[in-house]
Amino acid sequence: MHASDLLTGPGQGWVQLVELGIAFVLSALIGLEREVRGKSAGLRTQAIVGTSSALILLVGKYGFTDVVAEGVSVDPTRVASQIVSGIGFLGAGLIITRQGAVRGLTTAAAVWETAAIGMAAGAGLVLLAVVVTALHFVIVLGFAPGIARIPHLHQAVQLHITYRDGEGVLRRLLSTCGVHGWTVNAMTADAPGRRDVSESLALHEPGQVGVMMILAGARVGDASRVLAGVDGVTSVTVVDEESE
Repeated sequence: MHASDLLTGPGQGWVQLVELGIAFVLSALIGLEREVRGKSAGLRTQAIVGTSSALILLVGKYGFTDVVAEGVSVDPTRVASQIVSGIGFLGAGLIITRQGAVRGLTTAAAVWETAAIGMAAGAGLVLLAVVVTALHFVIVLGFAPGIARIPHLHQAVQLHITYRDGEGVLRRLLSTCGVHGWTVNAMTADAPGRRDVSESLALHEPGQVGVMMILAGARVGDASRVLAGVDGVTSVTVVDEESE
């Protein structure tokens, strides 16, 4: 290999640079959406994942041309498969279980999606990369308002409820849920000294206790307002299940 080939060899032309640029721009768009919504895997993380995935795929396509010879075969799809499995570990690290509430699934999926978009751009499938990027915004920005307009669709909500201890408030909360047809899928009381929900949720006034509830049912979006009116309840906070 000549020294000039280090910058102009196979796979280092304008086409590949454009593919990397497209991966960067599309990944950054998804990252910007995550950043604006206050998620942990934001602009920098998504841009790095998407651009790196495109680069790794380009390495699989062009990086081994100097070793290909008779009897030597190269399978670029093996590199792509390793990207998919590797991003799985990164996504798993973004998923957190806090007091019975699983949080971070959407951002973990977004990181995996960003890797796929970068791979598509690196493979030259630019149209597919652009379409999936557009669909990302349809999913994260369009689905929630649409679901909320369906009155009889069973949904789920996570609530952190603080109430006065020793007054039978929890019994009244469960009774109210039953009256409205809401199912309690999970319920976990705050342990003393716990700070893994957030400082604002875990700290209570003397004589108060907290509980995390996951409710499901029709019009469960009204649960925070309804349960806040139960006698003895001091606060009800909706916990964002995507909070990462």
